[in-house]
Amino acid sequence: MALRQQRIEYKTIDQMRTMHRSGLILDDALNQVVAAAAPGVTTAELDSLFAGLLKKAGATSNFLGYYDYPATICTSVNEVVVHGIPGERELKAGDVLSVDGGAIVEGWHSDSARTVIVGGPDAEDPADRRLSDVTEESMWRGIAAMATAKYVGDIGDAIDDYVTSQPGKPLGILEDYVGHGIGSAMHMAPDVLNYSSKHRGPKLKPGMCLAIEPMLVRGGLETRTLPDNWTVVTEDGARAAHWEHSVAVHPQGIWVLTAPDGGAGRLAPLGVTPVPLG
Repeated sequence: MALRQQRIEYKTIDQMRTMHRSGLILDDALNQVVAAAAPGVTTAELDSLFAGLLKKAGATSNFLGYYDYPATICTSVNEVVVHGIPGERELKAGDVLSVDGGAIVEGWHSDSARTVIVGGPDAEDPADRRLSDVTEESMWRGIAAMATAKYVGDIGDAIDDYVTSQPGKPLGILEDYVGHGIGSAMHMAPDVLNYSSKHRGPKLKPGMCLAIEPMLVRGGLETRTLPDNWTVVTEDGARAAHWEHSVAVHPQGIWVLTAPDGGAGRLAPLGVTPVPLG
């Protein structure tokens, strides 16, 4: 979303626990926003819902006012890849909607995103369902790699390997937008690439917290930013999907900070057991 701090920040277990509290509030708010994303609902209404949920839970938004960003979530519809600003646009059945949000609790940040097809299974294009599903699973492959990876770049390698191994029409991995460190600020070092980068980047060490967030498209990789200086769209109008979780690395293993079960349900089929923060 913006420039990152260059120093890698290593968190204590207590600090990670606070990030997990932030992450659980964020997860619940995003779940409710996604459930409310129905035909006829405006993206501004989703933003208002999210803002109210954070306030009720005692958290604050780390998006609102960030480099003058005017909302508490990003609502990216169809050809909008990331950073879509909520407004009066009414959602339609079959729209591909990515919702990206963040929260702060006691100075510690969380960041997460998910994609939904408005109107449910009866309204979805199978190609859009595949796009979202592959994006989500590639995120989990990257997270699973964190359990054994030696370098941050190994995460992107796992994401890339999964995406490029899928049968059918290839999906594109956007390389200009990447994951990041997270902690006392939303965007921190290091960058977490979503493409093949094995054995590159800093060593993965306990204390790191990373946001893993692949963004995939059904068409070409060229994008442009609209005059609002935020909204990023595909040049060819192809649809995009975006999934994200914040993940902690600690001495005993990994734990997904923005999932109630630490990611256990999705990581088990991949042979990874996340370890609670104690």
